[in-house]
Amino acid sequence: MKIEKLVIATGNVKKLKEFERLLAPLGISVVAQSEFNVPEAPEPHHTFLENALAKARNAARHTGLPALADDSGLCVHALGGNPGVNSAYYAGAQKSDADNNAKLIADLRGVADRRSHYTAVLALVMREDDPEPIIVEGRWYGEIIDIPRGNGGFGYDPYFLDPELGLTGAEMPIDQKGARSHRGRAFAKLAVELNDRWGGDHASRA
Repeated sequence: MKIEKLVIATGNVKKLKEFERLLAPLGISVVAQSEFNVPEAPEPHHTFLENALAKARNAARHTGLPALADDSGLCVHALGGNPGVNSAYYAGAQKSDADNNAKLIADLRGVADRRSHYTAVLALVMREDDPEPIIVEGRWYGEIIDIPRGNGGFGYDPYFLDPELGLTGAEMPIDQKGARSHRGRAFAKLAVELNDRWGGDHASRA
C-alpha cells in the first residue's frame, strides 16, 4: 500500500517544512491539518507517545486521510527531564521560543551538568481507529549552552550544542541537521517501517 498524501498534525509552519523535506525522498506529499480546519488535539498526556498518537488520530478523524503527528521536546538531565512534553509552552501558554529559552537558561543558572537530549516520537495512522499505528522514536544527544549561536532552526536550537560537531542546532545546514536531529533519526526509522510493511513502495529515493 502506497501512501500518496499525509495530513500533518501540526500548526507549526517551520515544523511542516521540515516534514515536507524529510518525506520528499519517500514520494509522499504532505498537507497541513489547518487546510482542513482541523482543531488542535488536546495534549494532556505525560508521554511523547501518547500525545503523538492523540494528535494523529485527531487529524485522521477530521480529514479521513492517513495522518502523521510528532510529539517532541527537549529533555534536560539536571531538570529531571524537563521541559519534556511541555517544551512548547515551558514558559507559558503563549508558546514563545524566546520566553522558553529564557526560562531554560534561568533554570540552569549555576548548574554544571548541561547534558540534554531532544526526543521525537512519530505516530502514523491510516485511519482514526487504526489498530496498528506506526510508532518510531529518535533522540539527539547534546548539551545546553548559555549564549545562543546560529540563526537557523527553531525552538531551543540556538542553545542546543552537538558536542561531536561543535555546532548548535541553529548553526547546522538543513541537510546536516536533518541527518543528526531527533526528528531526522525518527524519519529514517519511519522509512524502514514503511518499507517493511509495504515493500518498495516507500523506499527512499535519496
